[in-house]
Amino acid sequence: MSGSAVPPAVDAATRGWAHVAIVLTVALTVYGQLILKWRLAHLPSLPAAVPDKLIRLAWLVFDPWIFSGLFAAFLAALAWMTAIQRLDLGYAYPFMSLNFVVVILLSAMLLGESLTWQKLVGVLLIVLGTVVASRG
Repeated sequence: MSGSAVPPAVDAATRGWAHVAIVLTVALTVYGQLILKWRLAHLPSLPAAVPDKLIRLAWLVFDPWIFSGLFAAFLAALAWMTAIQRLDLGYAYPFMSLNFVVVILLSAMLLGESLTWQKLVGVLLIVLGTVVASRG
């Protein structure tokens, strides 16, 4: 690893764009997870035999919806690289926990998954932890 481990000081506008990149990272990651779950729920189960399973998985990549979810993950990685180039990793990384929050809430709203009080308490703890970690 060459150079400094700490990103150079950045101005407010650059930090603002880094925060936009974090939001994009979360949004694209959540999209990818939800679209994969939605699409796979509408397709037959994977075959039991490993060779057949591998063939089916390879073909799934060409499904337009699944491809869009995988492409969203790629774009999320690019956005994340933009964010951590401009922000300390210790500051930026706790925001990734918001993926859990948004996925749990949207999977209940859009996919009809259960939303129990335990999940709600967990979501609240994640949000509180993110707030505390981002201020530290």
